[in-house]
Amino acid sequence: MSGSFKVFKERVRAFKSRKKYRQLRGVIWFVVLTLVIHYSYRFWANRLFYFPVRELMSNLQETMTGWVYHQSVWVNQHILGIGMTMKEHIMFFANGCGISINSSCAGDKQILQFALLMLVYPGPWKHKVWYIPTGMVLVHMTNILRIVLLSVVAINEPGWMKIAHDTALRGMFYIVIFALWVVWEERFRRRGEEV
Repeated sequence: MSGSFKVFKERVRAFKSRKKYRQLRGVIWFVVLTLVIHYSYRFWANRLFYFPVRELMSNLQETMTGWVYHQSVWVNQHILGIGMTMKEHIMFFANGCGISINSSCAGDKQILQFALLMLVYPGPWKHKVWYIPTGMVLVHMTNILRIVLLSVVAINEPGWMKIAHDTALRGMFYIVIFALWVVWEERFRRRGEEV
């Protein structure tokens, strides 16, 4: 038993120190941090009700919900030429389908998740100062794209709304956050390191 443990310990040490495993270690670190932030946020939101900044978070979600709604409507109408009627943060389409934008559509969790990930992840602060706000804007734009694509699904394939909303389009956030992390890891954090 002790021989097996010694071999395991040596393999772990090799994994931690060899350069050929650098990228895999980075991905594991990204996944662990993302999961910790995700579940910590859910605990904070659902169990602690955003204590001690409950009113601030409520106002932030209300503001961001409005932004997402109005910006999605603008893209739908002015870029895609989609006709619709609007009422109280709901877009109604000609085929009878509608999309309601509420606080869970605000994207604040994903934006905060990206910002926290970048704050705790190693790298030079001179780049974090501009990279974090830029990434937050890109995550917000991803949310607008998600709502617009959901509108297209609602118009063309309303039967696919649930799977599009709950699975396919929600995953866009994490693809974008992962892509932003990869750019950070390869262009800014690792700059100057030997590969």
